[in-house]
Amino acid sequence: MNLYNVLIVEDDYDIANGIKVYLLNQGYNVFIANNGLEGLDIIKTQDIHLAIVDIMMPKLNGHEFTMKARSDYDFPIIFLSAKSEEIDKINGLNIGGDDYVTKPFNPLELLARVNSHLRRYKKYLTIKEKDNINDSIFTVGGIELNLDTKEVTVDDNLVKLTPIEFKILSLLMKNAGRVFSSEEIYENVWRERAVNTDTIMVHIRNIREKIEFNPKNPKYLKVVWGVGYKIEKQ
Repeated sequence: MNLYNVLIVEDDYDIANGIKVYLLNQGYNVFIANNGLEGLDIIKTQDIHLAIVDIMMPKLNGHEFTMKARSDYDFPIIFLSAKSEEIDKINGLNIGGDDYVTKPFNPLELLARVNSHLRRYKKYLTIKEKDNINDSIFTVGGIELNLDTKEVTVDDNLVKLTPIEFKILSLLMKNAGRVFSSEEIYENVWRERAVNTDTIMVHIRNIREKIEFNPKNPKYLKVVWGVGYKIEKQ
C-alpha cells in the first residue's frame, strides 16, 4: 500500500473521478479540489506528494495555483489541459510545473508519469532528509558534535559536557577557524550583554580538558593571545 497523497485539481467532475479511480487502484491516497483555491486549502492541511492540475479553472486557474504553491512547496506538479500549443507547455513548465499532459489523455500514460515523478520525488526527499540530519552534526578532526542529541564524541568516545560547555563548543565548531573574543562568546551563549567574562576562561579550560589528548598542547581549542578563542580547522 502506497503512502503517497495525490491531489487532483480539476473542475470537470467526470475527469477528476476517472483519474481518482486509477490512482486508488494503485494504492494512492487521493484528494480532489474543484478549483485552484480549493487546491491551496488542501495543500495547507494535507501532506501532498504530487498534484495533477488542470489549467483552465474558475476562481484560480492552474498556472496561478502553481505559482502560489511553489512559494512554499516542492512536490511534482503535472498539468492537464486541452491546449496543445507549445507555448502553453513552456509557460507551465517555466512557472514550476514538472510535466504536461494534453487532453484527451490515456489514463495509463498519466499513471505512468505519476509513478515516475513520485519515484524521483522519493529520492529527493531521502536526500533532503539526509541533508537536514547532516545540518545538525558538526565535525572537526576527531570531534563530532550533534545538536539534536546534544552529544559530543572525540575519536568515537562520548565526552560529557555541561550545557554551557556544549553551547560554547557548538558556537566554536559551527564557525571553525573564526576567532571569538570572550565578550562575543558570552553574548552568544548567555544572550545578554557581557559584563564579567572571567567565567569564559574557566569554561574553555574545562572543555579543553575533556576534548584534548594533551590539554597543555591543544590540537583543537586554541587561544589567540589578546584576541580570543577558536576551534582550529583540521
